[in-house]
Amino acid sequence: MNLVSPVIVDIVYCLLMSLIREPHRRHFNAIMVGGAGAAYLSGGGFGPWELPFVALMACVAYRGLESWNFIGIGWLLHTAWDIAHHIKGNPILPFHHDSSLACAICDPVIALWCFRGALSVRVS
Repeated sequence: MNLVSPVIVDIVYCLLMSLIREPHRRHFNAIMVGGAGAAYLSGGGFGPWELPFVALMACVAYRGLESWNFIGIGWLLHTAWDIAHHIKGNPILPFHHDSSLACAICDPVIALWCFRGALSVRVS
């Protein structure tokens, strides 16, 4: 697996997201982390255990509407879910065996950006 690609995805994601003005940036990222919680819902391999994770991520995303820290927590939770799927479940992209591992590399970098307040590259 190429370890550079997930980092490039991180950089592009953070740069593009930073162009959105606050508070819309935080709200949009809360929606993104909520959606990430459902990424494995259609065949992740953990059967009914996929549902409590979706519910947990929905709660975290809701709290993320008001807090970058909760959005960061959501990305770290998704990282753990990615690792579990890489080891025991099905990949996030069925046609790419290491896609969950790539996502597990990508998500903590986005979480770090969120914990730092999701700084913008935009000059006000």
